[in-house]
Amino acid sequence: MCGIIAYTGNQNALPILLDGLKRLEYRGYDSTGLSILSRKRIKTVKAAGKLNVLESKLAKPIIGHCGIGHTRWATHGAPTDENAHPHTDPTQRFAVVHNGIIENVDALKATLKDSDTYTSETDSEVIAHLLANHKGELVDAVREVVGAIVGTYGLAVIDQQNPDTIVVARNGSPVILGVCDGAMLAASDMSALSRHTNQIVHLDDGEIAQLTPAGFQVLRLDSSVADKKAITLDNLNSHYDRGGHPHYLYKEIVDQPDTVQQTLSGRLDDRFSTAHLGGLNLEPRDLIGIKRVTLLGCGSALYAAMAGANMIESLARIPVVAEPAAEFRYRNPVIEKDTLYIVVSQSGETFDTLAALREVRRKGGFVLGVVNSVGSTIAREVDGGIYMHAGPEVSVASTKAYSSMLVSFALLALLLGRSRDTSPQQGSRHINDLKQLPDNILKVLELEPEIAKIANKYKKRQSAFFVGRTNGFPIALEGAQKLKEISYIHAEAYPASELKHGPLALVTEKTPCIVILPNDDLLAKSISTMEEIKARGGPVIALTNAQSTPDDRINKLADEVIRVPDSGELTLPAVMGVALQLLAYHSAVSLGRDVDQPRNLAKSVTVE
Repeated sequence: MCGIIAYTGNQNALPILLDGLKRLEYRGYDSTGLSILSRKRIKTVKAAGKLNVLESKLAKPIIGHCGIGHTRWATHGAPTDENAHPHTDPTQRFAVVHNGIIENVDALKATLKDSDTYTSETDSEVIAHLLANHKGELVDAVREVVGAIVGTYGLAVIDQQNPDTIVVARNGSPVILGVCDGAMLAASDMSALSRHTNQIVHLDDGEIAQLTPAGFQVLRLDSSVADKKAITLDNLNSHYDRGGHPHYLYKEIVDQPDTVQQTLSGRLDDRFSTAHLGGLNLEPRDLIGIKRVTLLGCGSALYAAMAGANMIESLARIPVVAEPAAEFRYRNPVIEKDTLYIVVSQSGETFDTLAALREVRRKGGFVLGVVNSVGSTIAREVDGGIYMHAGPEVSVASTKAYSSMLVSFALLALLLGRSRDTSPQQGSRHINDLKQLPDNILKVLELEPEIAKIANKYKKRQSAFFVGRTNGFPIALEGAQKLKEISYIHAEAYPASELKHGPLALVTEKTPCIVILPNDDLLAKSISTMEEIKARGGPVIALTNAQSTPDDRINKLADEVIRVPDSGELTLPAVMGVALQLLAYHSAVSLGRDVDQPRNLAKSVTVE
């Protein structure tokens, strides 16, 4: 969501901060700003709107070597110049940028006597006012202030009286340090650091770091020193280049044959017809002892988990459920020692998923993570897990990470299945399907011209329905998610069997219905769903892996047919998912939407 960039060093801070803000745009934002220490004064410029509005206010460059910047996604207060970050205290000594939500902001304001000096509606501004109320070293003042905060924060502070020092702190909202020669950076996201360094340090909750051009020191809230070492990430910058493609989203769609191959690499065991997942920290006897599995995620991660639940239950023959992470933790769930809990998050920082993880662990549950971002909070706090290795995903709408989630669940299903009821012959067949997946995705990408034609034909429709039966339902959910979030066409997904229990009342000749038709034992029943829709005059777009025959009922009933390669049960969700990604992408492009940064949405949701 909101983004932070901070720099102190021997270079001019302004271009570094602007570059960082540019690289944070993909997270979603509605205002931006920066503060730089210049000639012993803090100079602040901020603006509602996109980064180019801020840049237009910087006709006269600010010269200084220490500063902070911010992209804001509005929570407390509308997106206005006044509510944009950074915020300063009344004397202009301190400037602060803050991600998160301060739940006790009213109580904190009541401790001060400057209620008439606030210039914004935000909760964040109180931090600057509290800092002005403290004496002594900057790092001590920040520690006292954050110790009084109830809520979440990732923040960075500069001080007029400490012109080369930045203090950052974290609780529930990511802060990453970037180590350079003669400089230090901090950011809420790796993307803002990638052009300048691949030496990074992740702060943990309850940690504060003091940054100077000479280096950094990390402290805990009790003033003890936390021994933190920088880690090296290879090829970090290359992942944030569009590579000549018109949008990051399109690049990430067409990259999927490679990213899926990366997820699979080294994880298929032909000898024993199973999967090799070394990071689970589970022995074979532990796998046998699992009685049920609970999968937790949000958004596309939840829909991938629902598909994964079907895979695991089918192969391992144990009960599996997938739930929204936030709803799970708020319903006071029963945590069982023989249940395997798995949390799913592309960023590894999704607030509700992280909170669910902590609730399960607090009650003694064993938790695995399926995560894309190496070193993220969820990756560090789980008992074991699977890295997707999809590479950084820049577009707000998830594509390659979603597919890699599906592949991760397929591998886990294969491992659990082979430890139980799945035979070596069945395991070998699933391995062959997984090996063919990159090529099958490539074949789907070759269908782009006909999918784009379908998208253009239906782009002006106000609503669309996606329907699928059993394994097809999670595919339908993700297809509807993609269409609504980037094209703004209203889209809903239903189990095919539920269509006649209400939603059918809304089907007219103006309501295209995308029907998911896996070539399985239920194909005939799924075709009957098409007949129900056609009887009400609804246009049908059929998505199927069933190959055409002379008496093909799909061809006779459907207005449009997208035929993807024949695929196994573990790989079909990814294959069909790519086709639906292309449908959503071309719908959005034809309507002139902001494909990479859809309105009101953020890439990494780090607040409730």
